[in-house]
Amino acid sequence: MILLGSALAPAQPSPQIRVVQVSAPDARRPAEASVAINPTNPEHVIATFIQSAVPGQQPRSTNWGYVSTDGGLTWTGTPAANPGRRVQGDDVIVFGRDGTAFHTYIAFDGIRVDRPDRASSGIFVRRTTDGVAWDPPVPVVDHVNTAIPFEDKPWTVVDRAVDSPHRGSVYVAWTRFDVYGSADPLHRTHIWFARSRDGGGSFQPPLRISDDSGDAKDSDGTVEGAVPAVGPKGEVYVAWAGPKGLSFDRSDDGGWTFGSDTVIGSLTGGWDIPVPGVARHNGMPVTAVDLSGGANRGTVYINFIDERNGDTDVFLLASRDGGRTWAAPVRVNDDPRGAAQMFTWMAVDPADGAINVVFHDRRGLSGTMTGVTLARSTDGGRTFVNHRVPVEPFDCCAASSFVGDYNGVDAYAGRVVAVFPTVKGPEQRILAAVMRFRPGTQTFM
Repeated sequence: MILLGSALAPAQPSPQIRVVQVSAPDARRPAEASVAINPTNPEHVIATFIQSAVPGQQPRSTNWGYVSTDGGLTWTGTPAANPGRRVQGDDVIVFGRDGTAFHTYIAFDGIRVDRPDRASSGIFVRRTTDGVAWDPPVPVVDHVNTAIPFEDKPWTVVDRAVDSPHRGSVYVAWTRFDVYGSADPLHRTHIWFARSRDGGGSFQPPLRISDDSGDAKDSDGTVEGAVPAVGPKGEVYVAWAGPKGLSFDRSDDGGWTFGSDTVIGSLTGGWDIPVPGVARHNGMPVTAVDLSGGANRGTVYINFIDERNGDTDVFLLASRDGGRTWAAPVRVNDDPRGAAQMFTWMAVDPADGAINVVFHDRRGLSGTMTGVTLARSTDGGRTFVNHRVPVEPFDCCAASSFVGDYNGVDAYAGRVVAVFPTVKGPEQRILAAVMRFRPGTQTFM
C-alpha cells in the first residue's frame, strides 16, 4: 500500500483548486482514470486506472484502485486482483446510494493474433464499501478460451433515484466487436447492455440494444461510447457514437427492453479525432441526468467533442423531455477558435444539478503543450464558466504511451474531484483537482 498526496505547486497560485498526485511515484504510464465520490460520506473518494507492467512481463497492464478519506487530498493505492493474469483496462468506478462502490473493467488476452496461445474477453464488476477490501469480481459477460467476440469500453451506472422502482439496480453498457480491429465488412459492432437486480452480485444475460451496427475497425465507423444514465423515475438512457453521428435509446422498464435508436446529432469529423502529439483521441459522448430537486431535474445531458468549428471543441446537448427533443448544442469551452480541447468527461451533481466538465486544453499554449480546464454550468447547461486547473503545461509528445481515452470527474453537494493524466519529462502521472463550490453557484468555498 502506497501513501501519497502532497499538493503539487500550481503554475500560478490558486487556493480554490488544489492539485495533488494520485498515482504512485513509480507507476508506469497510468491512464484511463475514473473517480467517484461516496454520497454517504463525501470525504471518501475512490479512483481507478490502469498502470503498465514492467516490459516483458504479463499482463501488460493491470488495474489499480486508489482511495482517499479526506476528500481527494491524499491517496493510498493497491493493485486489483488479477488471478487470470489477463490484460485489464477501461476502468469505471461509481457509487450506489448506500455507499457501495462498483469497479467495472475489461479483462482479455489474445486479440489481433491469428493463433494466440491464450485467448479471453470479458467484463467484470467488483464491489467495495471502503476501497480497500474488495469482493471477488463478478462477470458481466466472459468468453473463456476465445477473444471472439471482443467486449470493449464498458460504462456503469447505479440507479440512485429516490422515486425509481428499480433503485439499486446496476447497469452496464458497452461495445461488442465480432472481431476486434477487423476490416472485413462482415465483422460488425453493436451496443450491448446488462443489468444486475441484486446490487452487483450477479448480472442477467446481456441484451443487444443498438438497432444499427458499425464496422469493427475501432474508428469512426464503429459504434462506441455507450454510457448509461438513470432518470428520476428509473428511466435508463444510453447514447453512443457511430457512422450516423450520435444515437440515443431509452428503457422505461429498468433495462429489460429498449426502444428504437434515434439519431440526435451529428459528429463533424467523426469520433476518432486526430490531435497532434496524441497517439489516439476520441470525442465519444458522455450521458448524465440531473437527479437534483432543482429546476432542471430530469434533464438529460450529452457531452461530446467534434470539429464543427474547424478544431476540437467540447459540446453539450440537453433534452428536457426525456430524450424526445434536444436543444441546439452548447459550446462548453469559451476560448477563441483554433485551440484543441480533448478527452472530455462530465458529472452532474445530484444535490444541486450543477454540470461539471473536465477536459485537456491547449488554449494559450504553443504546439503540443497542454493544460486542463474544469467548466461548470449552474443554469442547466445553457452557459458555462471555464476554470483553469493550475497544472504546469505539459507536452503530450513526451509520453511514452497513450495518455488515455478519457478523464474522470465526479461531483456531490458542490464538491468536485477530477482526475486526469499529465506528463512530466518522460513520466506520465494521474493527478486530481479538488475543489468546493457553494452549491448551485460558481463561487468557490
